[in-house]
Amino acid sequence: MSGRKRFFVDNITSREVVLDGEEFVHAKTVQRVEEGTEIILLDGSGKEYTAIVSKVEKRSLTANVISSADGDKEPETEIYLMCGALKGDKTELVVQKAVELGVSRIGIFSSEFCAAYMNGNKLERLNKVSREAAKQCMRSRAPEVIYFDKFSDALSSADGFENKLFACEFADKSERDIGGLGGSTAIIVGSEGGFSEREAECAQGAGFSSISLGKRILRAETAAIALTAVAAFALGELK
Repeated sequence: MSGRKRFFVDNITSREVVLDGEEFVHAKTVQRVEEGTEIILLDGSGKEYTAIVSKVEKRSLTANVISSADGDKEPETEIYLMCGALKGDKTELVVQKAVELGVSRIGIFSSEFCAAYMNGNKLERLNKVSREAAKQCMRSRAPEVIYFDKFSDALSSADGFENKLFACEFADKSERDIGGLGGSTAIIVGSEGGFSEREAECAQGAGFSSISLGKRILRAETAAIALTAVAAFALGELK
């Protein structure tokens, strides 16, 4: 990551901002931020605040905001990726790459053939990965990662999206031309075990179109990243 160091804070309501917690530890021990350093503060609003560090203490630092501007790296079209929980650190990989590709929201869900599990600590870790990826690729917002323990709830969370794509390993052909996408897009990709026929029917009932990813069976993490990239390109986010 080049340029001024970037850090997330809860909110910015005055010109004097205190950075503490994990972001402070990262600033002090990893980024070696000192008094007089110019940094960028992000509060999730889409704005970027340029600030000068005025004081570095044992557990926090204080910075004075000198200017603000709208971030220019956020996607113009909303992309919502939903992925079945994956084993090991594969879910973290999917979150990281999805943020880099420009998704606005990320949902992780449990399904019939899902062999991984999720808890509060894992979800907190995924949101940390989202923040770190957002800083690395110069975004102004870190997409929130949410968890659904019911597949039906994940489907319902996509209500209102103009396009709904369901990656189905047993689909003979795609029901939508991804190259012609336009407007907000929700994507669903399964876990290592894939989806059951019943879940595919539920997705179709919720307005999702089955999408084939070709004749080769992709790993779940590959499918999630690849379909997100293709959709982002079709929507103009990678041009």
